[in-house]
Amino acid sequence: MRRRIVREKVVQSLYAHELTGDPVEHVISCNLNGLEDNKDAYQFAKELVVETINHSDSIDKIIKSKVANWDFNRIALLDRLILRMAICELKYFNEIPPKVSMNEAIELAKLFSTDKSGQFVNGVLDAIFDDMKTSGELTKTGRGLWGGDTMQRIKKSKAKKNSQM
Repeated sequence: MRRRIVREKVVQSLYAHELTGDPVEHVISCNLNGLEDNKDAYQFAKELVVETINHSDSIDKIIKSKVANWDFNRIALLDRLILRMAICELKYFNEIPPKVSMNEAIELAKLFSTDKSGQFVNGVLDAIFDDMKTSGELTKTGRGLWGGDTMQRIKKSKAKKNSQM
């Protein structure tokens, strides 16, 4: 199952939780139906829902720091939820490449929210991603090393080896 579909279900779950205040377990059982047949997809979705909700306060502080000129509560709810989910992936799901999390969030914003949401989500996530790289907070492993500073280090290492030959 494609992770895009899984992330769509996660956004729907986060939205249901935000609107109803129902317990996370109930929201998961109601909104992640259809994923149970694929153990990996279900587990990923469940973890992403739980982690996003558990870290929403700290993630909201990060978002607020990047939208200082905006009233946080006036940001479209779906945009906030998609940003929370993407930042959660960046911070707590080390195996997912940053660009994948960011691109998926942009596409979900275009799908679920306003015409300008893709651009808004892109701008906020780019700023947060840059801060995480600069501060050394971006800790990716395995596939998550794809792109960014790691690729630069690999290129420099190869260039150094070639110049020594």
